[in-house]
Amino acid sequence: MKHPVLFGYQCAAGLSDTLTGALLCTAPQFTLHLMGLHAPADSVPYVSYIGAFVLSVGLCYLYGALLIAIEAPAERMEMVWLLTAFICSAVAIYVLKGVLVGDLESGWITVAVFDAACVLIQAIGLRKRWLFDA
Repeated sequence: MKHPVLFGYQCAAGLSDTLTGALLCTAPQFTLHLMGLHAPADSVPYVSYIGAFVLSVGLCYLYGALLIAIEAPAERMEMVWLLTAFICSAVAIYVLKGVLVGDLESGWITVAVFDAACVLIQAIGLRKRWLFDA
């Protein structure tokens, strides 16, 4: 493999979101407890629904890892980064706003920070053409 750092990043982001999303879908209260968060019992179906979106982003990241492993053209990987960055930036902005106005408890800030960090890494990488130069 020619791109171990890039592959590692894709796997880390992918496994994190895939596992979190799968757990939110199947055991939302338990997952929130692991994250140090709380949700009213009547919100559990919505938390599971959100888990489906988190799971899908994780799978996109893992698809990116597959593209790196098979040494697919950089344009394909660039699209994965662009789309996941759009989604992660929307999540980061929404969660940050929710924490700042008091709609979400402060523990949610870790979600905003993780997603914002992914967006920053990918935005810099896209701008500097890391995917083409790797």
